[in-house]
Amino acid sequence: MISLIELFIGFSIGLATGAGFVALLTLLNIIPRLIQLSETNRFLKVYIGAVVFGTLFGSLLSFSNVTWQLTKVSLILWGIFHGIFNGLLAAALAEVLNVFPILFRRIKADKYRLTLFMAIVFGKIFGSLFQWIIYVRF
Repeated sequence: MISLIELFIGFSIGLATGAGFVALLTLLNIIPRLIQLSETNRFLKVYIGAVVFGTLFGSLLSFSNVTWQLTKVSLILWGIFHGIFNGLLAAALAEVLNVFPILFRRIKADKYRLTLFMAIVFGKIFGSLFQWIIYVRF
């Protein structure tokens, strides 16, 4: 009986978390905004498949005991992809909420917008690499 209750609670929490994730992506138009900014409308089905596959694959890895013996280069590439994804997600969320344009106007840095965006992106990438190389020993 306890296992059935635990199963129900776990399933309910998973549904709530999944619904929150979908609401974040859907209501804030993060993926459509990324597609619009990158001008890659022709890859819409690829984006949809990547989100669905990535969510399912991430869930599988989270709840299983699967381990891989990856090389250092593979781990660095994996970390770079994670950094790129997180950076794009954060940039899209901030762009949707119009945080950066307001900030750039207030600090009078409109002409440095691209440089500041690239600094944020590369800072995220290098921060992720630093964490993986220094704190997560190969």
